[in-house]
Amino acid sequence: MVNFVLAGHDFGYEVQTAIQIFFPNRHYYPAVSVPPEGMVVKSVYTENSAEACLFIDGAPVAESVLDHSADISEKDKKHIIKEAVFNVLSKFTGYTPKWGMITGVRPAKTASELSAEGLSDREILEYFTGRFRVSEDKAALALKVSRAEKEILEENRPEDMSIYIGIPFCPTRCLYCSFTSYPIDRYAKKADEYIAALSRELRFIAENIKGRRIRSLYIGGGTPTSLSENQFEALIDSVCGNFDTESVEEFTVEAGRPDTITPNKLKAMRKAGVSRISVNPQTMNQKTLDIIGRRHSVEDIKNAFYMARAEGFENINMDLILGLPEEGIEDVENTMLEIESLSPESITVHTLAVKRASRLKENIFSYDLAAADDMDKMINLAAGYAEKMGLEPYYMYRQKAMLGNFENVGYCRRGCQSIYNIEIMEEKQTVIAAGAGGATKLYDPVKNELVRVFNVKSVEDYLARLDEMLVRKVKAFSLNRW
Repeated sequence: MVNFVLAGHDFGYEVQTAIQIFFPNRHYYPAVSVPPEGMVVKSVYTENSAEACLFIDGAPVAESVLDHSADISEKDKKHIIKEAVFNVLSKFTGYTPKWGMITGVRPAKTASELSAEGLSDREILEYFTGRFRVSEDKAALALKVSRAEKEILEENRPEDMSIYIGIPFCPTRCLYCSFTSYPIDRYAKKADEYIAALSRELRFIAENIKGRRIRSLYIGGGTPTSLSENQFEALIDSVCGNFDTESVEEFTVEAGRPDTITPNKLKAMRKAGVSRISVNPQTMNQKTLDIIGRRHSVEDIKNAFYMARAEGFENINMDLILGLPEEGIEDVENTMLEIESLSPESITVHTLAVKRASRLKENIFSYDLAAADDMDKMINLAAGYAEKMGLEPYYMYRQKAMLGNFENVGYCRRGCQSIYNIEIMEEKQTVIAAGAGGATKLYDPVKNELVRVFNVKSVEDYLARLDEMLVRKVKAFSLNRW
C-alpha cells in the first residue's frame, strides 16, 4: 500500500499515476497527513514550486523541488507536479523507467499527432526524451511505429470503417487473463443462444452501414475457435450473410488457442475469405504452459501452425508474452528460436501485465516474476529475433501494471500489417463492435472526435438486454457524424 498527501492542489490522479510507474500492483490511498507507518508520497504545489517528498515510517527519505513561473497553464501545472513525484521516486529506487513519465496507452499516436502539428522527427524525439524523460531507444520506437501506421492510415477513405465481433468463450481461463471470457465446457448451450443473438446484432449493423466500406473485419475474443465446429460455421455463415466479405481488405480471425483449431474450422475460414489468423502460443516452454493453465503442448502449437499453413493461410500471427511466471531469459530465447523455425508473418510481443481481475493478481506472491532489468533484456532479445526474421515494428500499445512499465509491440513482414490493430490504436476510423463487451467507437473526421457506445459485458446480460444494445447504437448513429 502507498499513501499520498496533496497540499496546494487536487491533482491526485497525476500523483497516483507517477507512483504506479515505480510501484505497480499496489493499492494507492489519499491521506490527509503523513501517517507514522508505511510509504507515503507528499506532493506540495505553491505559487513558485512543485515539491515532492517520500516518507518511510514517518521519516523523509527523498525529496524533489521544481521551480516554475506563477502563470503556467493547468496542463503544465499537472506535468510539473507529476515530474516532482517522478523525480523523488526515481531517486529513491535508483531506477529510471525506459518510458519515463509516460503512462498513456498510445505513445505512437502521440508521435503521429506531433508530426501532424508540423514537428520534425528530431523535435518529436526531443519532446519524448526531454519533456517526458523517455529513453532514446523507446522514443525512436514510438516514432518508427507512427511512421509504419501512417502508411496504412493514409489509405483510409472517408466512408471506411471496421467491424469487431467478440466471442467471449475460452477453453480455460489463463492465469494472467482478466478479459470477460467464459469456459466453453460450461457455456456450450449458452453459446448457441449467443450466436443467434449476435447474428441479430450483425444484421442490425449491416442494415445501418449501407454505403460504407468495411476495410477490416476482426473476430476476436476470448477464443472464437473454442466454439464447436457447428457453432463456428454458424458464426462464419452469419458474418458472410450480413457483410460483403469479398470486398473487405482484411478479414482476421483470432484463432488463438491451438487446442481449439481443427481442419474443418480452418476450411470454414478459408471458404469465407479469412485472410489473416492468429495462432497464439504465448510461450514455447511446456513448464510455463502448465503454470498458466493451458491444456495443450508445445507440439500442439506447432501442429496447429502447420495445419493452417497446409490449409493455405499465408498471413499468420503469433502472440507471445514476456515475463510469464518462472520464466527467465533462457526461456524467452527458447521461445524465440522455436518461433523463428515456424517463420510466421507477424508476431505480437506482449509484456506481462498483472491485471486486477486475474488469478495471477490474486496469488501474486506465489510466483517469481521478472525484474525490470531482466524484462528489458527479454524485450531486446525478442526485438533482435524479430529483426533477424525480417519483421519490423508496426504497432504498439501499453497497459497499466506491466512489468517494468514496458510495452506491447507488433512486428510483421512488409505488407502483413494488421489494419485493424492500427485502426484501433490510432483511432482515426469508426469501429463498430458487436457482441458482449463490445466497445463501438464512432469517429467524426470533421471534429476529430470519438463517441463510444458500450455493450454490456456478461453473456447473460447480453442475451437479456440485446434490444437495449441496439437502441443505444441507433441513438448514437443518429446523433453523430461518422
